[in-house]
Amino acid sequence: MNNDAFIFLEQHIGKEVTQSPSPFMNWLKPKMLAVTEGSLSFEYTVRKEMTNPFGTMHGGVIGAIIDDAIGATLISYGEPHFYVTINNVIDYFASAKENDIIIATTAINKKGKTIVNAQCEIWNNDRTKLLAKGYTNLLKTEIK
Repeated sequence: MNNDAFIFLEQHIGKEVTQSPSPFMNWLKPKMLAVTEGSLSFEYTVRKEMTNPFGTMHGGVIGAIIDDAIGATLISYGEPHFYVTINNVIDYFASAKENDIIIATTAINKKGKTIVNAQCEIWNNDRTKLLAKGYTNLLKTEIK
């Protein structure tokens, strides 16, 4: 793999993401764990502002992590195009609470000329409990 975007991602392994072009990703403050073409892994610490009134991680934040992590995964291909989410289907299995560490791992299932199908799994820190799994389709745009 020899593209600038991939190299940029690789250089951030083990570091908190603070310089993403996505202000939302900067707010989420993930730590990059692994980078391969078509797959990324991130670590997140659940902060108070990510929780609901019951003290567990808000489902909307989980959905946003899934969407944001998958979007970042497309950068690993080094293409100049921007992709937009067409749909995002999420199954929720378990919860996380403030100060928990969670892991998000993405995979591109199929990459066509204009449509990409991808998934993201959210796990607890030791990867023994699947918290959520999301599937999405994205559309390639002419935005560069």
